[in-house]
Amino acid sequence: MRQFSLTRRFLLTASAATLATAALLRPAMAQTPPGVLIVGQIAEPKSLDPQAVTAANDFRILVNLYDGLVRFKDGTLEVEPALAESWEISEDGKTYTFKLRPGVSFHDGTPVDAEAVKFTFDRMLKEDHPFYNTGPFPLAFFFSSVENVEAVDPATAVFTLNEAYAPFLSNLATPTGAIVSPAAVEQHGADFGRNPVGSGAFRFAEWRSNEAVVVEGNPDYWDGAPPLQAVVFRPITDANTRTAEMLAGGIDVMVEVPPVSLSQFQSGYRIVEAAGPHVWYLMLNMKEGPFTDQRVRQAVNYAVDKEAIANNVLEGTATVAEGPIPAAFGWAYNPDVAPYPHDPEKARALLAEAGVAEGTKLKFLVTEGGSGMLDPVAMATAIQADLAAVGLDAEIQTYEWNTFLGEVNPGLEGKGDMAEMAWMTSDPDTLPFLTLRTAAMPDEGGFNSGYYSNPDVDALLEAARVATDQAARADAYKQVQQIVHDDAPWLFVANWKQNAVTSEAVENFALQPSFLLNLHKVAKN
Repeated sequence: MRQFSLTRRFLLTASAATLATAALLRPAMAQTPPGVLIVGQIAEPKSLDPQAVTAANDFRILVNLYDGLVRFKDGTLEVEPALAESWEISEDGKTYTFKLRPGVSFHDGTPVDAEAVKFTFDRMLKEDHPFYNTGPFPLAFFFSSVENVEAVDPATAVFTLNEAYAPFLSNLATPTGAIVSPAAVEQHGADFGRNPVGSGAFRFAEWRSNEAVVVEGNPDYWDGAPPLQAVVFRPITDANTRTAEMLAGGIDVMVEVPPVSLSQFQSGYRIVEAAGPHVWYLMLNMKEGPFTDQRVRQAVNYAVDKEAIANNVLEGTATVAEGPIPAAFGWAYNPDVAPYPHDPEKARALLAEAGVAEGTKLKFLVTEGGSGMLDPVAMATAIQADLAAVGLDAEIQTYEWNTFLGEVNPGLEGKGDMAEMAWMTSDPDTLPFLTLRTAAMPDEGGFNSGYYSNPDVDALLEAARVATDQAARADAYKQVQQIVHDDAPWLFVANWKQNAVTSEAVENFALQPSFLLNLHKVAKN
């Protein structure tokens, strides 16, 4: 406990540092405790229950506390063994048999066995499960094809699907597929998210609301003990404050560095960047208001200068988006779909054709900062100015990240005309399936908060999910890209090149294309 007493004293001292002196302090003499990595996060986590959250901000912590049956191989989106040493897939693609790694225990000492695997997925998928009420489980969509999970023996778990499902292994590698301790869920019930127990490289130590989540190294980790004694995840929602803390040596790692701040870290720090499948967009309310008309949706796509946002607001840390399938999914990406060019005259003509009056007001929901949201207020301000130039009066309403999700995820009806959103995904299926299908409307438990519906898109997404041939899947996604681009249910803005900054004391730190933050091999000298 001595290490965490030291960490607590450090946090109290660090909070008293003044921004005025931050730029004068050198990171080479780390002020953080030895053996402890302090990570500046963008927000307070919503929960530490892996099945109960959706944000990369939370996933960055969870991937260090839990393991799944499989995981993404370092630096790739390729799946490799984790808690499962091996697996077999039936010829029809509907049965997956996993052989579990022997001798692995959860942090509470209970065994990681096939019954734990069955418990994890039954809790998420079966409404009659005694602990189903520990949810909701918003990404249970990932495993909607699972018909049954059987614990054949302690080392063998068999998943039976109701149909072949191509993204199944990729979804198992996400934190939503992480295996939880049944004993801990039974003990804590709905409070499991504040008392997490997994089998990962780090064990939960404490969560001080709006101050820190502390995890400690697991010396018995099946894949080798981590070099770090502990990691402290600090929620620092204001980007300027996060930057100042990094400059002052109050944190060792800063994720999602504001583009305007990158120049401050050119000397004495390590800047880490990585491409990944990310889309930043504005969802448009297609149930009510002006965006029920396709011409108006296309007009705002022409009105906004996305190149200027990518190059000036984001200072080259993003590329212009053209649809819901980012170029990082090379095999599924449609290179023939071009971004909407900046064409204010075309925008004005479409608005006039649709009968939209000069000065029409729009309610624009914006977050102050959140997972994968780049520089959301600055971007919103630039978009507001571009819309004003074509006669649309967008009123910005800002929210803290978790409050924003509480407003937007249940749907935009009665709340706003458009809202910012960002997704990082590990399979081309995920984003369109959860946000663009008719059956993914908020009242169905999905994230189609703008109420888009196109039967052709629905059919293509369903076909892509069950296709066993990757070329057939790719063709379906390429068609989806073209249709959605033309329908314009979103204002397509940017694909982010994720970044982070570390002090020179941090070693072996890397960003992943999955946007997860695996700290198992990280050290601090």
